[in-house]
Amino acid sequence: MILRIFLCMILAGSAVQVMGQSASLELSVTHQFGGKPLQRGMPYLAPAGDTFTISRFRYFISNFSLLDMNGKETALPPAYFLVDDAKEESKIMTLKDVPPGSYKSIRFLIGVDSIKNVSGPQSGALAVESGMFWSWNSGYIMAQLEGHSPVIKSPTREFVFHVGGYRQKDQVLKFVTLSFPAPVQITGSQNKRISMTADVNKWFLPDTVGFLHQPVVMAPGPQARKLAANYRHMFTITSVGE
Repeated sequence: MILRIFLCMILAGSAVQVMGQSASLELSVTHQFGGKPLQRGMPYLAPAGDTFTISRFRYFISNFSLLDMNGKETALPPAYFLVDDAKEESKIMTLKDVPPGSYKSIRFLIGVDSIKNVSGPQSGALAVESGMFWSWNSGYIMAQLEGHSPVIKSPTREFVFHVGGYRQKDQVLKFVTLSFPAPVQITGSQNKRISMTADVNKWFLPDTVGFLHQPVVMAPGPQARKLAANYRHMFTITSVGE
C-alpha cells in the first residue's frame, strides 16, 4: 500500500512537471515610415503630397491565434497589448502557453474586442489612465496617430487621428493574418521570437488620406473606418527565430 502511494506521488509530480512546460512566442515590432525607421518629429511626405511630422503613434493588438498547416485556427490565451512608439518596452510582447504544433501564420486583432469595449475601463494595458479610452463614448481608441502639418489651417497645425468604433455601423476592428517565412515548429517548452514591422505610411494608402480637409478624427464614423481599412496593411513579419 505504501509503495502504491509512493508511486502515485511520483507520477503526479511528473504530470505537474510536464503540464508546467509550455512554449511562448515573443513578438517584437519595429516602427517604420516608407520602409525606414520611424523618427518622431522628422518631416515626412504623405502620399497626398502633404509634408508632416509625427508626435505620437499608439495602437492596441489582441485576440491572438495561430493557424496550422491545414488552416486550423488555435486561439491563444487572452492577451491585450498597447504598443507605444515612445516606449521601447511596449514593442516586445510575450504570448504564453502556446500549444505544440506546426504553424504557418499568426492572426491578431488591431484594437480591443467589443466585449471589452462594453465592460467599462479595465486594468493593465486597457487601463483608462493610458488615455486610450473614450469615457463619453464608452469605448476604446483602437489606434492613434498625432502630429503636425503646415497645410492644416488651425493655429496649432495639428492633426489628430483617434480611430475607434466597435458597433456594427461604425466597426473599425480589423483582424490581420500574417504568414511566417517558413513553418514554425513549437515543441515542449521551446520559445520562438517573431520580428515584425509596422509601417505608418500605410495609414494613408490605398485610400488616400490628406490633412487639409480632415485633420481631426476623434469619433466613430466614415473617416475612422477609412483609416482602419488602410492601417490594417501596416504589419509585416520579417523573421522568426529562437
